[in-house]
Amino acid sequence: MRRNRRVRTAKLAGVAFLASACVGIGSLWLWPASPVDTQIQQLVAFAQSDANQPAMALCGEGKRVSCVVDGDTIWLRGDKIRVADIDTPEVGEPQCDAEYQLGMRATYRLRDLLNEGPWSVEPIGNRNTDQYGRKLRVLTRAGQSIGDMLVSEGLARTWSGRREPWC
Repeated sequence: MRRNRRVRTAKLAGVAFLASACVGIGSLWLWPASPVDTQIQQLVAFAQSDANQPAMALCGEGKRVSCVVDGDTIWLRGDKIRVADIDTPEVGEPQCDAEYQLGMRATYRLRDLLNEGPWSVEPIGNRNTDQYGRKLRVLTRAGQSIGDMLVSEGLARTWSGRREPWC
């Protein structure tokens, strides 16, 4: 009697598990993808479309290979690059909340611009690196500076040769 009850309970649990799995899998086909799912799919498709161009995400903890640090700094294939033709607000040590908010907008926008299509990294002037060892480069798409795109959107300033306050 007890054995039959255990077997019946196990069968019911199995059926319940399969039913919930089927509903879950079915929902993947029936419900539209969330914006995050769509963005991930776009990044994967972009990365697959040009094997030389890595998909750029925001940098997190751990080793940085190809990612966006902030509005004017990226890692590309293990090299830290300072976007040399612009200055964006700081997000690491901002002087005020407005600077942080604008800096985060610039960071997200740079990531989005880099993931919109092919871009290139070009040297600027005769300086190769800055005082922090970052490579100084201009990022371009079809001959246009991506930094200038950020400037035109009010998320950056053209680099004047020195930092200026954002607050």
